[in-house]
Amino acid sequence: MGNAFEGASAGPSLLGPADVRVLAADLGLRPTKQRGQNFVTDANTVRRIVRTADVGAGDVVLEIGPGLGSLTLALLGAAARVVAVEIDDTLAGALPGTVARFAPEQADRLDVVHADAMDLRSLPGPPPTALVANLPYNVAVPVLLGVLQHFPSVGRGLVMVQLEVADRLAAAPGSKVYGVPSVKAAWYAEVARTGLVGRTVFWPQPNVDSGLVGFTRREPPPTTASREQVFAVVDAAFAQRRKTLRSALSRLAGSPAAAESAVRAAGVDPGERGERLDVTAFARIAEALPGNVRASRRERGSERTQAKRGSERREGKPAR
Repeated sequence: MGNAFEGASAGPSLLGPADVRVLAADLGLRPTKQRGQNFVTDANTVRRIVRTADVGAGDVVLEIGPGLGSLTLALLGAAARVVAVEIDDTLAGALPGTVARFAPEQADRLDVVHADAMDLRSLPGPPPTALVANLPYNVAVPVLLGVLQHFPSVGRGLVMVQLEVADRLAAAPGSKVYGVPSVKAAWYAEVARTGLVGRTVFWPQPNVDSGLVGFTRREPPPTTASREQVFAVVDAAFAQRRKTLRSALSRLAGSPAAAESAVRAAGVDPGERGERLDVTAFARIAEALPGNVRASRRERGSERTQAKRGSERREGKPAR
């Protein structure tokens, strides 16, 4: 079953539409919207993802939400090792068997971690060098930010997310979709949209298209403020997009006058709005705020809150 992986005669066989349906039927699996279970059925799509991610023989790839293993198999054909993190009991238990069947010569390269990616803090084996994943849409942003925060060895990656979320992650200052995800992702990495994936490559077919987002890690902006302090300023600035920085940051700074003073000290016009500022400007403001403002409740709280209140509340969320 499946098609032989490009460039390797003994490489993994990739899943096609019939394979995906048979695997799901064997597991008694009925895809659920709650976990965004829409599975990739097109081998060319996963080949394209691996190729665009530039996965090489020296890479240890972290995959979030492997599902039935469509992307996992393609990654095993290119990487030194794949660490697949799966929250679903049935899928986590079945993945090693699927890999043994479709990629017997690469099966020893796979580690399956049965865990919630939102709680991920450690992984078995060598540190991951890349993140390549079809992220569950309802938690895509916090999962990506969490990986970037907790796994500094991840130097680059490619994620497939809802198209709207892809645009937000890669947006530049001044864009209508520029916001909290854009700035926080930019704290860690250079981010760019690298492609479009149509909804027809999934089963069941979702109601939205997907986008590929690539990133390359970089050093955060030079600042004496902490990441939490900068992110607190970002959260406050975008809490009410139409407010000027003087108004939006007044509570965080203690007063409108203190906010205006800090914003001016950072070399920014207090009448400007957050959507015009890049991450470096936010870092300068955080540094200038009285007492180097503490992290906001939103930042200190679980990032699950962002997932629940995030902008990805859409029907049809391809996650695997």
